Amino acid sequence: MPGANGRATQADVARLAGVSQATVSLILNGGDTGRRRVGEQTRQRVLDAIRMTGYVANPAAQRLAGGRARIIGVFTYEPVFPRDSRDFYHPFLIGVEAQAEQLGCDLLFFTGTPSPQGRRLLGDGSRRLGIADGCVLLGRHDDKRDLADLLSRDFPFAFIGRRESDAGTVPYVGADYVTATREVVERLFALGHERVGFLGDLRHDEPSVDRASGYHQAVRAARRRPVVLDGTGLTGGEALDLLGDNGLTAAVVWPSGLAPQIRSAALARGMSVPGDLSLAQLGDVEDGSPGDIDWTGFRIPREQMGAAAVQLLFDQLVSPTTLGATALQRTLACTVVPGTTAGPPAPGRVPAGRRSAQPG
Repeated sequence: MPGANGRATQADVARLAGVSQATVSLILNGGDTGRRRVGEQTRQRVLDAIRMTGYVANPAAQRLAGGRARIIGVFTYEPVFPRDSRDFYHPFLIGVEAQAEQLGCDLLFFTGTPSPQGRRLLGDGSRRLGIADGCVLLGRHDDKRDLADLLSRDFPFAFIGRRESDAGTVPYVGADYVTATREVVERLFALGHERVGFLGDLRHDEPSVDRASGYHQAVRAARRRPVVLDGTGLTGGEALDLLGDNGLTAAVVWPSGLAPQIRSAALARGMSVPGDLSLAQLGDVEDGSPGDIDWTGFRIPREQMGAAAVQLLFDQLVSPTTLGATALQRTLACTVVPGTTAGPPAPGRVPAGRRSAQPG
């Protein structure tokens, strides 16, 4: 039975023939080797299913596998491409470019269509991606409809960052935010803080969920009570007040751009960081602000993720039969940084934010 868009996929063929999708790929791309490995009877069932469904193999993937075209698309959900080297997304694209060059591939950038929220969407433009052999996608706020469409069309792609879809296995190269966040929170407890708060974005996108998961793991292991606070839309002063209202001496902050604002508000009130309040960033600063503070927290392997995503896409194109679901989803470790913005709580200190002389 064809997929939702009316076009049959390898998954449709596999279901009808009663075999795995890897077996279908092997028969389509494996030549004599594939015939020997699966047997003639299984091969015939698959060929019959192909005729019944009208499945047509992705010609772009076949061209790349045969060495006749090497074009990799790049699409970002962010409103603009990086304007300078301080942009959060710049290292990702450096990695993408370097790995594409190493593999002998050209890059083709797609812009998609703008949305009322100011970010890009693939939408109907996803069909244009077929100009390339496959596509690397990046951006914090993806669109699940795009992922479902790409999966339904068997279009090769790789997302930079963990992404999930009800439509199937999303190929991605992600950062291990769970482990990194857990280790940062464990460090704050080890410094002597009795209560460590999580202040940030509480939406259910994958990057936020992973960080919250790491926080809760550390809190449970320390047998402490979690303090999860919504920092969406808060100024630095408002966030500082919120930490103080909850009697916190330390907090991990996400998105990372909020942490410098809290620090500035604390300094304006005569407080010190980390003397009166310890802060840790759960990732690199996203707003391109100067890196003059040695922040406690972790760094994301952005350049490595970009390169690994290109390699994952290339692997799908040239060796589709060797990649199982596990190989399609790859995770890289973050680098935990001790930094100078976290330290032991000062004896008899006043809770954060309660020395407020004027709003920050």
